[in-house]
Amino acid sequence: MSVVALVPAAGRGERLGYGMPKALVPVNGVPLLTRAVQGLFASGQVQHVVIAAPPSDVDLVHTATASLAPVGGAVHVLSGGAERTDSVRLALEHALRVIPDTSIVLVHDAARAFTPPEVIADVVAAVRDGHDAVIPVLPVTDTIKQVDEVGVVVSTPDRAGLRVVQTPQGFRAETLKAAYCSGIAATDDAGLVEKNGGQVHTVPGHAHAMKITTPFDLAVAEALFAGGSA
Repeated sequence: MSVVALVPAAGRGERLGYGMPKALVPVNGVPLLTRAVQGLFASGQVQHVVIAAPPSDVDLVHTATASLAPVGGAVHVLSGGAERTDSVRLALEHALRVIPDTSIVLVHDAARAFTPPEVIADVVAAVRDGHDAVIPVLPVTDTIKQVDEVGVVVSTPDRAGLRVVQTPQGFRAETLKAAYCSGIAATDDAGLVEKNGGQVHTVPGHAHAMKITTPFDLAVAEALFAGGSA
């Protein structure tokens, strides 16, 4: 039974200011997407990675990632959609069609390129232990305020019960398929499962799984990982 990682990477990443798809922006000379795929395979749990790339850059992404797969594994590259959920849906459909023994599906952000392989392995292990959906999380350290439409504070949630969500998010293949077939909408894949009546389990995340979205994030990553690895 195969573990398949879906990587929605069709975003243009304007906030990084590189004039190229965000997933191809380099950190110390190596594209985010390359690092993310390397981490997935380094976990020792992932056999296939399906990348939803910008339609104009499918060949470029294929060239950058095809050689990363270990013996017995493979990287699949296809055209992504206009929105992240469109890209995940297309990648999931591809995985279920082309890799019929897919049992566990991970959804991973290329922008979280330095997620430790151990976190990825923990997510897979938790799904194997019987959980339908699993996400890596970190405690919230800042005070959080809920505000109204004009910016006035209306409440201060107790942060003890709040968590920051990272990726990869892991699912039984049938669980994620059912969530995407439901027609509901959510801000992340675990949210789809929640709204579709599923229960989402958590495992500890890691500070290195930071999401690289802005030039500041990129500068931090280049400083932290100057040696080339997390």
